[in-house]
Amino acid sequence: MSENKANQGALVRVDGVEKIFHRAAEEIHVLSELSLQVPAGEFLALMGPSGSGKSTLLNLIGGLDRPTKGTVTVAGDRIDALSDRALAAWRARHIGFVFQLYNLMPVLTAERNVELPLLLTPLSKAERRKHVETALAMVGLSHRAKHYPRTMSGGEQQRVGIARGIVTDPTLLLCDEPTGDLDRKAGDEILNLLQALNREHGKTIIMVTHDPHASARAARTVHLNKGQLTNEPVK
Repeated sequence: MSENKANQGALVRVDGVEKIFHRAAEEIHVLSELSLQVPAGEFLALMGPSGSGKSTLLNLIGGLDRPTKGTVTVAGDRIDALSDRALAAWRARHIGFVFQLYNLMPVLTAERNVELPLLLTPLSKAERRKHVETALAMVGLSHRAKHYPRTMSGGEQQRVGIARGIVTDPTLLLCDEPTGDLDRKAGDEILNLLQALNREHGKTIIMVTHDPHASARAARTVHLNKGQLTNEPVK
């Protein structure tokens, strides 16, 4: 039996994690004995002040970084124990990322930006095209497939970013301040989309945000304070 199944269906399990960064001779303790479980199908908001370690925790769950101590298990795999090569393959299979600043390639059209994660898969060109069409349709941008980022609004660019994040049908969607660079109207449209992906398509989503308006859209909110999680807002 996999560790994931043994832990009552938790898709994400973080156990006793510490993360220490080194700056010259100084040790910076970002996360301390942190534990978290996220069941499959949950929409979780992770809040905390700047520098509290929210993005660090997201990067550990997404396999972009490794803990100094403790274990991270996602979809049944101990990702902190994987080799760099195995971890890269695991990310391509299981994780979709959505960033605050979109991170789109300006020289590529929307459809080509969305296709990028699929280039790491064995899918044929025709299969990649079908996946891209489906992802753009899900975010309501089929009509903008041939357009470049510079011709799109911030909200549209973030929709392209979300389409890129879901095009591989990932196990887990990780969103780092997805509305942080948008006005309220555009931000609400992105939050509506994330809710729809969660409720209608069953996507498990972890969203880092500093905005209570955004966190209210999630099914559950946890707060980071001094490297540890709490259910209470940080004052």
